[in-house]
Amino acid sequence: MGRPRFPGTPVRLTPLLPLLLAFAGTARAQGPIDLAALIECRQSVSEFAALAPIVNDPLKAVALGWRPLPQGNLFMAEYMLNTPIRVFGHQVDHVAMAGGTVLAILDLPEPRDLARTLDLETGYDAPDKFMAGRELVSRDVIDARSGEALIESVVLGVSNVKSHPGKTLVSCTYSLDHPAEGEAPGAPAPADPAPSKPAEPDVQAPGQPPAG
Repeated sequence: MGRPRFPGTPVRLTPLLPLLLAFAGTARAQGPIDLAALIECRQSVSEFAALAPIVNDPLKAVALGWRPLPQGNLFMAEYMLNTPIRVFGHQVDHVAMAGGTVLAILDLPEPRDLARTLDLETGYDAPDKFMAGRELVSRDVIDARSGEALIESVVLGVSNVKSHPGKTLVSCTYSLDHPAEGEAPGAPAPADPAPSKPAEPDVQAPGQPPAG
């Protein structure tokens, strides 16, 4: 199994970029990025890789209709959307990226209700900090370029963060990890950058969980 990360855990922006950029470089031409589907964990690492260049080049974000915002949190690059999207039933115009995580920042002061709606597992709960998440996808894949065995993981999360009081962060973390030492991978599927059928999270659609 991959090692699921709740998005509330601080994640630096750079470590995952070489891997994601490699996927972006080998991916076949795709249509417009479905940002709502990415945040709702209905996509795979292949589709998420299309966002990787945005972290290093703000002009690419502008071309997508994202306006870069001043960085209010050292671990997140934030953007305002020219055209709002709907995430788990909520209108969203404020998003962020943090490493392999894409987030929607909602005007919801209480994240716990949303976490319950999405049937997430509480990872941390204190008066001023909450994190919950659930791994929706964990599958063995083979890197199409290197032939290396990897584990693809997709984790849905909801959280809050001190830098954004009164907000709830809903996130999806996409990762490719090496199997644990001594753990034999199962029958892997090819990690072809071409998107396979999107992972459908078995959640209702009213509200989405934040990462923070």
